[in-house]
Amino acid sequence: MNSIVNHIWLLLSHKSFLWILLFINILGTVYGYDWYMWQLEMTEPIYWIFVPDSPTASLFFSLAIIGWLIGRNFKLIEALALITLVKYGLWAVVMNLLTMFENGYLDPVGWMLIGSHFAMAVQAVLYSPLYRFKFIHIVIAGIWTLHNDVIDYVFGQMPIYHDLMKHMQQIGYFTFWLSIACIALAYALWMNREKREKI
Repeated sequence: MNSIVNHIWLLLSHKSFLWILLFINILGTVYGYDWYMWQLEMTEPIYWIFVPDSPTASLFFSLAIIGWLIGRNFKLIEALALITLVKYGLWAVVMNLLTMFENGYLDPVGWMLIGSHFAMAVQAVLYSPLYRFKFIHIVIAGIWTLHNDVIDYVFGQMPIYHDLMKHMQQIGYFTFWLSIACIALAYALWMNREKREKI
């Protein structure tokens, strides 16, 4: 079993595969920013950076991959990538499933978003052996993530799901605790790596 896992990891961490992964994430990032253009057009410029959450998360991960390809670790970027990819990946899955329950159906685009965003969360955890972020990077990434929640749900800049807007208070509460869980995940991975390195 360990041999199979090792072979899979060798494939996933090979530079050729990382180039493919980088290409996919860049495409997804560009598509994501394009997806948010209509909301950005009605958003004050001061909030622009906080609106397209998912593509910004995949942008962080793309930058982390570039670091690995050139033999470097952009530690803060890695912490931001892990926390935001898992958070917004799972958030989008839940929002689209809620849309399905609200309307009784989900169109093909919604299912595509579920699949692609779930893959975002999976890749963030899958590549955790390559992360080298420290506690301070988790703190900074955590502040960024929680600050984004405040901008979204206090200042009203959250991604717009027309069918779910009446549930924004409940969604905001869920999102806050999802952020806490993702920050805790980053902390747990860092602690686990610290323990292994001391052995």
